[in-house]
Amino acid sequence: MTASWERRAGWIVAGVVSVVAAALAGLAFGPVNLPPGSVAAEVLNLIPGVHIHSGLDEREIAIVTQIRLPRVVLALLVGAMLALAGACYQGVFRNPLADPHLLGVAAGAGLAVTAVIALRIGAGTSGGDVTSGLPLTTPVAAFLGAVGAVALTYLLGVSGGRDRSPATLILAGVAVSAFLAAGQTYLMQRNVDAIREVYSWLLGRLATAGWHDVLVILPYAVVTGAVLLLFRRELDVLSVGDDEASSLGLHPQRSRYILLAAASLGTAAAVSVSGLIGFVGIIVPHTVRLLAGSSYRVILPLSVLFGAAFLAFTDLVARTVASPAEIPIGVVTAFFGAPFFVLVLRTTRRVSL
Repeated sequence: MTASWERRAGWIVAGVVSVVAAALAGLAFGPVNLPPGSVAAEVLNLIPGVHIHSGLDEREIAIVTQIRLPRVVLALLVGAMLALAGACYQGVFRNPLADPHLLGVAAGAGLAVTAVIALRIGAGTSGGDVTSGLPLTTPVAAFLGAVGAVALTYLLGVSGGRDRSPATLILAGVAVSAFLAAGQTYLMQRNVDAIREVYSWLLGRLATAGWHDVLVILPYAVVTGAVLLLFRRELDVLSVGDDEASSLGLHPQRSRYILLAAASLGTAAAVSVSGLIGFVGIIVPHTVRLLAGSSYRVILPLSVLFGAAFLAFTDLVARTVASPAEIPIGVVTAFFGAPFFVLVLRTTRRVSL
């Protein structure tokens, strides 16, 4: 017991260190590189009562606190939610390839955002970037579209009677995603001039003009994290099958829907401010599972930490590797995620949850 606790504590410490390192790197490096020590001192100065001379001038302080800090915090929150939701989906469906977009989240959000951009709902007539042209309606549309798609998947999944297995929900999600993707393709074909803006959002981005996006998703991150972490033991029980879970006093269907609802809510909130960022929900939980063990009491909290660090790191790569240009973060995560997905696919028969 002591050795297991020490091992778990060691991974938690490693996760915290990775978050701090990724955040500090994200704050220090970019088109303007700053000394990490001075950046750390300036961040500590944000704590009431702390006054440390950082050596940064006013311009550099503004870069750290007003431009980079909100973006880094947003990356940490989005990465934590996507990885946590991915771990939850993999536990509920007992499938290491499950990810947060499985139940139609991506398709629903994509259709809604495409409709907003193509039909110019709430926007002017001039073209331009999605976030500048539609600062409010795009996140709202993405959130509503994602939640609506998940609700439609749930309704379709339970309409078949007593057969409410995870496989039924997966098939319902595939059907809903295909239908919504067809609608999105139709809108894009009818509004060719909107394709560039749509793809800018679909490829994912974390550009933010302050703390608005962080404050928008923070309540959802708190609720999602609290619910999923409280139910982490139920995920361990669900992993042995519904019959065994019922014999242990768990209500499998109720627990499954609570977990999926919380994970989908967090994913929808993340998608609404970041666009579609793929593979985070596969890479992080599966890596944690291979390194730290198969218990969800370990996988979920570590997915939060390493998911946050992973997306903060990939965001740094996205905005520095081709500087002064910026690569969509979804391209960077796909660069890491596609080979990883193939690896998981090849080993999924040999590695059990």
